[in-house]
Amino acid sequence: MKRIPPSALGAIALSCALLTPAFGQPVPVPAPPAPPADSGLNAPLFYQLLLGELNARGDEPATGVALLLDAARKYNNPAIYQRAVELALQSRNGESGLQAARAWKQAFPQSRDANRLVLQILVALNRIPESAEPLKTELALAGAGDRAAVIASLPRNYARATDKKQAAAVVEQVLAPYLNDANTGASAWSTVGRMRLAAGNTAGALDAARRGHAVNPRAEGPALLALELMDPRQPEAEALVRKYLEGQPLPEIRMGYARALLDAQRSAETLAQLQIITREKPDFPEAWLVQGSLLVQDNQLPAAEASLQKYLELVRAAPQAEDRSRGTAQAFLSLSQIAERRRDFAQANAWLDRIENSQDLLQAQNRRASILARQGKLEEARQLLRALPERNPADARMKVMAEVQLLRDNKQYQPAYDLLAQAIAKDPADTDLLYDQAMLAEKMGRFDDMEKLLRQLIAKKPDYHHAYNALGFSLAERNVRLPEARQLIQKALEFAPGDPFISDSLAWVEFRMGNNAEALRILQAAYKDRPDPEIAAHLGEVLWTLGQREKAQAIWREGMMLNAENETLLETLKRLKVQP
Repeated sequence: MKRIPPSALGAIALSCALLTPAFGQPVPVPAPPAPPADSGLNAPLFYQLLLGELNARGDEPATGVALLLDAARKYNNPAIYQRAVELALQSRNGESGLQAARAWKQAFPQSRDANRLVLQILVALNRIPESAEPLKTELALAGAGDRAAVIASLPRNYARATDKKQAAAVVEQVLAPYLNDANTGASAWSTVGRMRLAAGNTAGALDAARRGHAVNPRAEGPALLALELMDPRQPEAEALVRKYLEGQPLPEIRMGYARALLDAQRSAETLAQLQIITREKPDFPEAWLVQGSLLVQDNQLPAAEASLQKYLELVRAAPQAEDRSRGTAQAFLSLSQIAERRRDFAQANAWLDRIENSQDLLQAQNRRASILARQGKLEEARQLLRALPERNPADARMKVMAEVQLLRDNKQYQPAYDLLAQAIAKDPADTDLLYDQAMLAEKMGRFDDMEKLLRQLIAKKPDYHHAYNALGFSLAERNVRLPEARQLIQKALEFAPGDPFISDSLAWVEFRMGNNAEALRILQAAYKDRPDPEIAAHLGEVLWTLGQREKAQAIWREGMMLNAENETLLETLKRLKVQP
């Protein structure tokens, strides 16, 4: 007699258990007619299930599925139908699984589980047009309170579809009756928008977000879609997010907006959004963390320290909440940076010692290296970085960038330039490395090399706005080819409108061309958006040139408070022989 393997015995036990009420969660189906007295696990049924499992796990999976499907029909048992579908899919026979799922659905037309399997298998088989009917049934079977959630899940269900445009068209057609309904309209339009976005139709996605918001201005779905669509070249998306934020928004969405602003380097606006969150929902930890990290960058150390301590306090008060070890590590890193700037190196290292997350080892060691370099131990700092393990190419790149930054901070420009050249040789497609090398060439006064590198970068990535800005500003700083400099910077602004640093560059060109009033107007707006020591240096010089010397000195004093070590500010004061 053939020995039954343990895995098959387990499967047989599972099939037998399908016939008992104790198996899993009951499938919601209408009550079938009263079964005959002998419809339990009798000998013929047991034998049929046994043969079905053995065949399915042997060389004849189709026979095994057929045996279970026959048993399901005989005994009108939804759980055996489900097992037949499972065995078919395990044998990678989608057609057989679809046949079994359809048989189950035919026997139990009100079964959402059966219908959902038909829908999922059709999508997996890329038979998208056929999915319309089971999708309609799924929405019809869903309760009124559940329907919006079902609609919201559809983009995920269709993610495997190869033809995204076809999938978007089918879903939009099926959702047509729900688009203007007060209860489902926002969710339906959000789903339509996400399907359009997956199909590459960005304009259509934005239109869907706008329509969903019109149906229900307080709904999160359209706002989240608009947040995902935010781009300087598509300002309508941000306008839609801001409309949602005028109501009673979820703090998570305002936080998402703040992160989008931060990615766009709109720091002043980011801080404004974070301040709203911390005021309206002071127990929202992430806002305090990002606010503290941003304030460190702006050199507002007391406020940054208070914000980071508040984050740690909230995390300690909710130890059972989601894992925030990465956030805690980031807080410790920022607090270490604050201590380092205060030249309290012992405290800086003490904060780093509290980091337990191995994923943050590189950042922690980077900070330790910075502390060593500030103490005059540059070679020891470089060795510390080089000794870090490399688990993947991303780690190797981060090590290189950390060492380059260390060398740049300590004015070791040639070694940093050479290190970047080695990295670029290994990965010529990395445009960020090319940009950093160009900036180092400028630091060394090798302007021809800088321009050559930036031109290469623009050719590789025409929308890399930092390259246009850097080349334009360099020309303006050297007072050469000013019309070309203006064109380059205006091109950068097309890709990043409103960026205060690019506006600062444009103002500097106007100043060099003698358009002092225009330069002043642009600089005042840029400094309002982003109080930065470099912008303060330029604004002060324009005011000084216009004879407004008290205002110039006031601006320079503010710049010194932001960062007393800023090179541009210090050079400006030295050149003009000013003590602010």
